Amino acid sequence: MDLNTSRELAAIAVEAARAVGDQLRGAFRSRPEVKTKRDFHDPVTEHDKAAEERIREVLDRLCPGSVVEGEEGGVRGEGDIRWYVDPIDGTANFAAGLPFFCTSIGAVVDGKVVAGTVYDPVRDDEFTASLDGAFCNGKPIRSSGARTDREAVLLSSFPTPRDLAAGGDEALHRFARMVNAFASTRRPGSAALKLAHVAAGWSDVAYGTHVNAWDVAAGSLLVERAGGTYIPLSGDIFTPGGYLACVGGFDLAGSVMAEVSTARGVS
Repeated sequence: MDLNTSRELAAIAVEAARAVGDQLRGAFRSRPEVKTKRDFHDPVTEHDKAAEERIREVLDRLCPGSVVEGEEGGVRGEGDIRWYVDPIDGTANFAAGLPFFCTSIGAVVDGKVVAGTVYDPVRDDEFTASLDGAFCNGKPIRSSGARTDREAVLLSSFPTPRDLAAGGDEALHRFARMVNAFASTRRPGSAALKLAHVAAGWSDVAYGTHVNAWDVAAGSLLVERAGGTYIPLSGDIFTPGGYLACVGGFDLAGSVMAEVSTARGVS
């Protein structure tokens, strides 16, 4: 994959994400009807589905002959380029009116993420990554910040109800260790946007469980191209599971998160 093609794919991802920006801003804080998928902790709205269809239209037009795998519509198409699309990452926030959600689109070629965007429509923040680097609103970003837990901000969705069901007291004890170790621990939702904030150096560590490729494809490349560290705890981003990311220079070996980073297969 050459740099020019990677940049072109990143630009296509941006155009597709921005194509639904007005729609999502217009629907935000309208208290849309919420339905559920796996259980009542897993919401979906009509806007998730409509946004994904619009994104598919743009990708089909700008990059014909590719595969699109979306959270809502599954896999469609054939080709060497595969797009992973989450039209609204952070649906629960979007539906409730909390301004922490995004659109995430990543491009994969030969099993590697080569371009992507994470677009925050509320703040109009456009994070893009290609093999040429990582950018926010067109300006290069570097993933740098705290070096130790006691200085750092942790963004984590852990423990989820699934973690509590599987791990019980141990999940709570792990969370307690994190809260006690870090200067601040926050649970804002949206894996993709948390990764974008780590890439920009606005937060220091992000940890989550039970994610899919559409949640983290673009964000993982953002972190890596910005100079941070991204670890897929399931072995790769295409296998559902957990993830851990931190800014460049963070002492992961000396962190309470070391127990997570060494426990590959954590879901």
